[in-house]
Amino acid sequence: MAGRIRASDVEEVKSRTNLADLVGDYVSLKNAGVDSMKGLCPFHDERSPSFHVRPALGYYHCFGCGESGDAISFLQRMDHLTFAEAVERLAARINYVLTYEEGGDRRQQDGPNRARLLTANQAAAAFFVEQFAGEEAERARSFLAERAFDAEACARFGVGYAPRGWEGLSKHLTAQGFTRQELVAAGLVSEGQRGVYDRFRGRILWPIRDTSGQTIGFGARKLYDDDNGPKYLNTPETPVYRKAQVLYGLDLAKKAISRGHRAVVVEGYTDVMACHLAGEEAAVATCGTAFGKEHITVLRRIMGDDAAAEVVFTFDPDEAGQKAALRAFAEEKRFSAQTYVAVAPDGLDPADLRLRRGDEAVRELFTRKVPLFAFALRQAVGRFDLNSVEGRVSALRAAAPIIAEIKDPAVRPGYTRELARMLGTELAEVQQAVRAAAARGSAPGPPPPAPRAASGAQPDPAAPAAPRIGLSSLPDHPSVRLERDALMAMLQEGPRVGAELMAQAVTAEIGDPSLRVARDAVAGALPGLDQPGWFERVLAATPESHRGLVRELGLAPMPVPRQNPERLAGYARGVVVSLLDRDLLALKNELVARMQRVGDPGDPGSRRIQEQLTALESARRALRVD
Repeated sequence: MAGRIRASDVEEVKSRTNLADLVGDYVSLKNAGVDSMKGLCPFHDERSPSFHVRPALGYYHCFGCGESGDAISFLQRMDHLTFAEAVERLAARINYVLTYEEGGDRRQQDGPNRARLLTANQAAAAFFVEQFAGEEAERARSFLAERAFDAEACARFGVGYAPRGWEGLSKHLTAQGFTRQELVAAGLVSEGQRGVYDRFRGRILWPIRDTSGQTIGFGARKLYDDDNGPKYLNTPETPVYRKAQVLYGLDLAKKAISRGHRAVVVEGYTDVMACHLAGEEAAVATCGTAFGKEHITVLRRIMGDDAAAEVVFTFDPDEAGQKAALRAFAEEKRFSAQTYVAVAPDGLDPADLRLRRGDEAVRELFTRKVPLFAFALRQAVGRFDLNSVEGRVSALRAAAPIIAEIKDPAVRPGYTRELARMLGTELAEVQQAVRAAAARGSAPGPPPPAPRAASGAQPDPAAPAAPRIGLSSLPDHPSVRLERDALMAMLQEGPRVGAELMAQAVTAEIGDPSLRVARDAVAGALPGLDQPGWFERVLAATPESHRGLVRELGLAPMPVPRQNPERLAGYARGVVVSLLDRDLLALKNELVARMQRVGDPGDPGSRRIQEQLTALESARRALRVD
């Protein structure tokens, strides 16, 4: 589409977008007061929430890494979109029709843009669903029906079928206007010596969606004996599909995960279906890769870092399942949640368990969970012959690091004794091995990576990083705290503080130089206090070097319970009055000192000072009464 998006449309899309709903597709947010929500930052790894969202303002800010912006910049960062693509995505979200100006210089990108790839995937998903209802897909429908997945279940998960021909999908999408380059970039077709051909042929298809519900790729299972490909085939890495960051079923499970602070990680697409249909709606699965740290990051953002949160894994009891359990345990310390393993009787996976024993058996499976470290301990010891001295020594070496890495120190002694019992070894010997493993694990690691340079800039290794000006950089002094709190009140509650009081407050003395810059920006934007976009105008009046500080002042939670708007307004006026009163009190002290220097009460200068003192006291009383 030619041209630039009209500026008024951009503003309209921003104003109509509920930022909390948008961010909530990626991050679990908790209420932090009136027009304030917080959660784990999606832009850096953290254990306690420092990411704040102000829906009415339409801004977010992280007090940990300093990232901030609006709905457009959030979507750009999260989904790697251009500005125009982010606006188009938001417009589609609210069903708003954009207008493009003629002659705009919208720059062309290298290769297909992300929006086109997402649209191609969505069109492919619709094609596969349509094919699933056809005659050729009878085998696919029978395969799923034999596993207790009826038509309604298949429709719920968008299950489709890829026909056996080499170009059914490519012809269909080409007719819709997609180019060969776009189809290759989306991973829907492959390139060979004779041209392109459909990547998925003669297979059941599961659409893989992101948290906002957009199809970003597919997982496919083969059905025919003459298919020489792997049993499961996934979309390759593309600009929209990163398998290390994708969890199948997360679009359907995110609400249950966020609400219950609990996630269930299974091993396959049909396992996810079985769990959801049985009532365990927090189930997700990895897509053609092992569960890793990036998956943990995704889950933590949605689940939150509640200490009572749970992550339950299911693993097959075979050797591959044992390795998967140990890999998961190696990453377990990245969770704040408690981690568990659930293994069904006879080693059945959730799909087979539901087929043989029903929905209730699937639900019961997750009530019989055991701590992940206990499962990992048994798996580690079980690999060795404990009837030999060499086997017991090897088992101790393998198991001691597992106990050493248990997060809760109160639990370690019990598992140390349990390991001694399993091995038939003296407790002191096991304790020594665990202490040695803990010492090795606490050895200093490599230095942290250097701070990320700004986009397009080449870092100068010899130049020290410029300190970030923010709330954390302010001196911890009562005078500075009052100035900080007053400016927070002015920025966040300016209209309720009132134009008259605000006009006085911007003339108040501010001792901290950084906060003085913020005060001056408030003063510059004051004429538009009662008009929409007040906060944006303050930001525009702020030098670039101090915008991070002003954003933090405008988004930080007030140091007062915010559940009652009237109490909040009263607090805001009160703290601004305290700033003004400090000014008046300082002036009073100065006048008293001058009068003492004059000495003679009858002197005309002394009488003038007395009049000024009387006026000051009246002004202070008026502030308190108002």
